[in-house]
Order: sequence, then C-alpha cells, then structure tokens
Amino acid sequence: MTDAAECNPEPVEQEPTDRDDAHLADIEEGAGCTEIWEHLAEKREE
Repeated sequence: MTDAAECNPEPVEQEPTDRDDAHLADIEEGAGCTEIWEHLAEKREE
C-alpha cells in the first residue's frame, strides 16, 4: 500500500465540454434547485 503523501496525481486537462458538469456551465454560482431544473428542462426542449 502506498502512503497518501506519496500520491501526487497530475491534474487532467479537460475541455469544458468534456466535463461531467459541462451542461451546467452557464448556470450562475449559487443557483438553487429550481433554477437548475428550469435550465435542464429548457435544454431538453431544444
């Protein structure tokens, strides 16, 4: 087993569209559940 202090993974560079949360990129910081659901519903209709 390796020591956690020895583990130093390199950050993976990702394009904004490759991220799991890319579909939330244009939602304001601090948005609540209602705003997120509305945003997702609008995207689904497109």
